[in-house]
Amino acid sequence: QVQLVESGGGLVQAGGSLRLSCATSGRTFSSAAMGWFRQAPGKERELVAAISKSGINTNYADSVTGRFAISRDNAKNTVDLQMNSLKPEDTAVYYCAARPGPIVRSGAVYLAPTDYNYWGQGTQVTVSS
Repeated sequence: QVQLVESGGGLVQAGGSLRLSCATSGRTFSSAAMGWFRQAPGKERELVAAISKSGINTNYADSVTGRFAISRDNAKNTVDLQMNSLKPEDTAVYYCAARPGPIVRSGAVYLAPTDYNYWGQGTQVTVSS
């Protein structure tokens, strides 16, 4: 079983920065591909960023490329999302997700919500204009 707990959300003005962190429990973190998703009211959950279990490969939504950065620390069992130059349209609940398992390839990144087996409870990010 994998448990995910997000932190770091809050209210920030447009142009500001936030750093989200996802702490994981269980022994499977180092074997898990990870992702950050977000969901705004009335919209579907969408990928923000994904990282392979090796940490070598990443993938970003076009809307956040150049502004957000995903990283992981396999020693600390954490995955972070650094968000810079925030815009009002970044307002959403942000979720951390994990896809563990022995068949997860080291360099694979996963882009769809259905690719992930475990989810955190979410953290609210609100960007004011």
